Parts: sequence; C-alpha cells; structure tokens
Amino acid sequence: MSVGQSGFQSKVLARRRQKKRKSIATMNLVSLMDIFTILVFFLLVNSSNVEVLPGKSSVTLPKSVADAKPAETIVVTVSNKQIMLQGEVVAKVSAKSSQDIVPGLFDALNVYRQQHGKHIRNVTILGDKGISYALLKRVMTSCARAQFSEISLAVEQTYRQVSP
Repeated sequence: MSVGQSGFQSKVLARRRQKKRKSIATMNLVSLMDIFTILVFFLLVNSSNVEVLPGKSSVTLPKSVADAKPAETIVVTVSNKQIMLQGEVVAKVSAKSSQDIVPGLFDALNVYRQQHGKHIRNVTILGDKGISYALLKRVMTSCARAQFSEISLAVEQTYRQVSP
C-alpha cells in the first residue's frame, strides 16, 4: 500500500465521520402509529360492552340472574337515608309515612319528564337490599303515577353454574 492511498482512505473516513455528526436523528413513526391504532381499536371494542350505573357506592344491590342486558334508562337510587334521581337527592327517607307515594320523587320525575320529553317511560330503581318493601312499593308507585310505567329493578348479575 502506498502513502497516497492511506491518505485518501483517511480523508474518506473523515468525511463519513462529519456526515454522521451533521445528520439529524430521525424517528420511525410507522411502528408507533401501528401500536396506537391497535390500542385505539382495542379501547373502542371493549368500551362499548360496559354500562356503569351511577350511585352504587351507597347501595348494596341484591343478586340475580338475567339473560337480557337492560336498556339505558332514568336511574332512581334508594338507600336507607335518601332517594336520588340521576344522582341528585330528591327526598329523604322517613320511617313512618302515611302517603303511598314519595312527594319529592314524584315532583322530580314530573319535572324531568317535562324537560326531557313525554315519550320517556323507562326507569331503573337501584334499591339497597336492606330497604323495606313498603319503601320500595312507595317508590314504584311514585314512578307509575308520574307516568314512568316501565320499571326495572337493578341487581348484581351472577352467573349460572353449569352442572357436569
């Protein structure tokens, strides 16, 4: 090897080093976009199967087995202390009452019906499993008299065990 060739090689190597220093780091976004697309697709598919009922923290639901999924409705939550419509307190529970309806709930349902349309007939009652039947009957009567004739009672779903 001659001296001229080694000098030429060193110049070539020096140019390559300069190009590496001047080059801007690039990011391959195709892989990142694929990951985000899969993530968004996964979230869209799995989020459509979940229905969350509000106000469950103060109420313990009874257990039941159901074959059909309930439709979205107006939610009345009944605990031992208060009655809520769509998460807002509309009445306090009184131990002794001679009325067959709950006036605060009846009035709130009528107002809700006027604001959101008279075609609404569905209501779901989230009743604590410890409430009395008399209170539940008063709540259901209030709903029926306010023209909410399709009443559903919310329960926790349990799964049937298949016998071998």
